[in-house]
Amino acid sequence: METKLQPHIRLGESGINYALLPGDPGRVLEVAKFLDDAKEMAYNREYRTVKGSYKGIPILVTSTGIGGASTGIAVEELKNVGVNVMIRIGSSGALQPHLKLGDLVLASGAVRNDGASAAYIEHTYPAVPDTQLLFHATMAARKLQAEFDVGIVRCHDSFYTDKELEIDEYWSQKGVLASDMETAALFVIGGLRGIKTASILNVVVEKEGDLEGGINDYVDKESKSKQGEELEILTALETIVSYHSSLKD
Repeated sequence: METKLQPHIRLGESGINYALLPGDPGRVLEVAKFLDDAKEMAYNREYRTVKGSYKGIPILVTSTGIGGASTGIAVEELKNVGVNVMIRIGSSGALQPHLKLGDLVLASGAVRNDGASAAYIEHTYPAVPDTQLLFHATMAARKLQAEFDVGIVRCHDSFYTDKELEIDEYWSQKGVLASDMETAALFVIGGLRGIKTASILNVVVEKEGDLEGGINDYVDKESKSKQGEELEILTALETIVSYHSSLKD
């Protein structure tokens, strides 16, 4: 029986098991450059989807917008149309001084300072990726000779609270690598729905950097952050290839 059209992402049954999840709809088109036979399938609100293939593997690329709430909608609806492996490719702010612009962060877990994951289940439930997928992501990053680290990230709902510097410093002292707004929701919903998930983040603001300046520089195609974006895309695609190959062994 054909799956009905999903109300937000505007997709029906895809027959595709893998999806990359950038936040920015514009980044969907950047990923499309790496795919064969890329074709836009839908664009509604913040949800833009392109279908293509990478090294013979069919892949969807769906933007999630900003934050856990919109990410959760994308994750649920992609699951409804048959996607069971999802990798976030997004930007992050570094909380540790060794992380530089364009470095990658592979999330091994997330601090749940967001509202979306809390709407699903109490905070004692962990926000963690699929172990196998994280392993293959690590192998892919090494293969591509990326500068990267693996560890915990913090997820939040706003850049503009009155105590952002204090909050960042608190979690920095606890060894948290970086911050973003979507990973916790992806991991928690993935865990509850039986979806294999991973999150590969690109540092666009260094620990002592300026938020507005870092994000503005991200638009510059020659910037280190933009180069990091291309590297995170390739890392995610190679993760899928490595993981997919392992299923045949």
